[in-house]
Amino acid sequence: MAGHSKWANIKHRKGRQDALRGKKNTKFIREITVAAREAGGDPKSNPRLRLAIEKASHANVTKDSIKKAIDKGVGNIDGEDYAEVIYEGYGPMGVAILVVCLTDNKNRTVAEVRHAFTKYGGNLGTSGSVSYMFARQGLIVCSQLEDIDAFMDEMFELDIEDVALLDEQSVAVSTMPNNLVAVLEYCKSKSYHVVESDLIWHADNSLSLTDEGNEKLENLVHVLEELDDVQSVFTNAGDE
Repeated sequence: MAGHSKWANIKHRKGRQDALRGKKNTKFIREITVAAREAGGDPKSNPRLRLAIEKASHANVTKDSIKKAIDKGVGNIDGEDYAEVIYEGYGPMGVAILVVCLTDNKNRTVAEVRHAFTKYGGNLGTSGSVSYMFARQGLIVCSQLEDIDAFMDEMFELDIEDVALLDEQSVAVSTMPNNLVAVLEYCKSKSYHVVESDLIWHADNSLSLTDEGNEKLENLVHVLEELDDVQSVFTNAGDE
């Protein structure tokens, strides 16, 4: 079982995502379009697309909007040409930050990201400056669990990486990226309440911050996540 600091920013990130939910439909649509362009429009053979559709549906994106996004991705209808780019940098007190973007104008996006870093006490770095501190990982968060011990036993039978309590009825499960969809489908087949499923960048080690440092970091992350081209922000910040 992982220590509390390893999972602390999951709860913080979840709170930020809930606050942004109303404006994230466009970001879900972009992810679906890029996923379909990358590996085809059939979610059965495209895990990234399957996960993107799952997240969009959970956020109440309409089926018509999802279909249109897939059609754009596979070239059936015209649409913007989005590319994925990850920016790296340091925030307050040396926190490592990854900013995942989907953009049709890299010059605009990098200027906006750099401005946010500079204004809120950070520095935009070069490619590779902090990414070595992170690993790709699948994440599933389930809540409303009546028997957490039984749930954990089931998860470890599925060859997951780790599992940790978030509260009395909620659990975070980490998986290898290529095992995420299988574990997610198992949870759905058992009617577990999945509140989040995603591919994330998880820091190998966390950096503890003071209350002031946490506040400054939250301000920077909030501003970054408000940018239209930013899909997700990941840090190596943990609790003291």
